[in-house]
Amino acid sequence: MFISYKHNTKIKLHIQKSISRFLTILVLATAGILMNFTLTHAAETPSNKVSTGKILGGKISEHPQWFKESFLDITEDVDEATESNKHVMLFLHLNDCPYCYKMTEENFKNAPYTGFIKEHFDVVAINIRGDREVALNEETVLTEKELAEKLNVIYTPAVIFFNSDYKVVARINGYRTVQEFKYVLDYVQQGVYHDISLAQYSSQRKVASYNFRPHPLLTRSKDLSATNNKPLAILFEEKGCTDCIALHEGHLSNDDVIEVLKNFTFIRLDASSSEKMIDAEGKITTPQKYAEKLKISYHPTIVLFDKGKEILRIESMLYHYHFLESLRYVGERHHIQYPKVVYDYMDRKTEKLLEAGKDVNIGE
Repeated sequence: MFISYKHNTKIKLHIQKSISRFLTILVLATAGILMNFTLTHAAETPSNKVSTGKILGGKISEHPQWFKESFLDITEDVDEATESNKHVMLFLHLNDCPYCYKMTEENFKNAPYTGFIKEHFDVVAINIRGDREVALNEETVLTEKELAEKLNVIYTPAVIFFNSDYKVVARINGYRTVQEFKYVLDYVQQGVYHDISLAQYSSQRKVASYNFRPHPLLTRSKDLSATNNKPLAILFEEKGCTDCIALHEGHLSNDDVIEVLKNFTFIRLDASSSEKMIDAEGKITTPQKYAEKLKISYHPTIVLFDKGKEILRIESMLYHYHFLESLRYVGERHHIQYPKVVYDYMDRKTEKLLEAGKDVNIGE
């Protein structure tokens, strides 16, 4: 008997899911035994043993039951969604991620538009450290963590939307407020992606009520290529920005952040401005065109450059530890030692703090 690719993959993934559930139960049972042993053993540890710090602030998300129970065949998921006049939404998350928890609770479970999501989207959860196989198409089958690497997932949650042609039509990296996420949902559901960018659509929907806030380290320059050999931090804002005030009154007023920002040439650009300027590569452009070139779809976004090359961007709400260390990664040029991804640096920094007996809070 011949089995089609889709059915073969579906059966394979179903078997893997059953095995995965069995292994999860086995791991949890084993973990309980190990935890009991560890606690007992810890009581016998000599008092002169140096204690280690703890990671605080992590939260486990419980996804809504109405998330799709997918066999992780994305082509099949898209076909089924199309038949119901829906779009597929991949929700790429991570265990203990406070941003994933916040977005799950606020944007999926308790948002005023929860019913709208259920009606117009099939939501498929992907664990970026998971080992389940995901079939993107007939040629590409990857584990969840391999898929996350292929999609260049740096911040979680990452949310990716597909249309009926299996193409990515929108993507957000990191947490979004309830209102900001609604702009994205409407953009995809209405099919506006055929005509304009997400940034253009969001800008048209917003009321110009934000007045640009001053900052002691912000400098005026129309030539971003002249940074005196310092790393460059570009803050993209606009007059319709809904989250810019929170950034200025929060992170940008923090003494630790201000100290790290001194390593940068710190410049703000109005993403709607048509004034002439020179970008980080030395090309003549405007802030509006430059924002479009960099595909800035959320404000505020901070793009971090070093020697004319983009190294990292902060394009979502971050808690203090991640925000500060993202700046340090570029401002103190740790990206030279850890060039692949910022979290290689952060993991090492966290490890050192824990070894020194200091707690690390990733959720405040």
